[in-house]
Amino acid sequence: MADQKTFDLTKRATFGLMTPVTIRFSDTDMLGHINNVATSAYFEAARCDLFYRLMADGGMTGRGDGPNIDFVLARVAIDFRKEFFYPGTVEVGSRFIRLGNRSITTGYGLFIGETCHATAECVNVFFDLDARVSVPPPASVRAILEAAVTT
Repeated sequence: MADQKTFDLTKRATFGLMTPVTIRFSDTDMLGHINNVATSAYFEAARCDLFYRLMADGGMTGRGDGPNIDFVLARVAIDFRKEFFYPGTVEVGSRFIRLGNRSITTGYGLFIGETCHATAECVNVFFDLDARVSVPPPASVRAILEAAVTT
């Protein structure tokens, strides 16, 4: 297992990848705030961007190291830090923070300018689509992820 570092998800400098997401009017609640479901979708956009860019950089299709292995979301924890409103664009920073035997933990920060409005941690599990069970990642995927966690 890679060394477990602590990353400050409230700082833009923590992230090498920033994913812009346009805020929609339909993302607002009765008070005019961006609602929690929309915020979760912003983190999802960044999570997909992070995984698929890494897999493409590693010469893979983005679905693990073969047609039967994929990543499935097992846990999402969001901390809402500061309200924000329509209209505008947010930037969501993303990074890999911990690699387990069958899972990978990712961290996120949602920013408008330098201000962090929310952070999240997600755990994805490597999943065999045929057997319908969690599995260790293929060695080639693990090597790419180990390098990403340590940077």
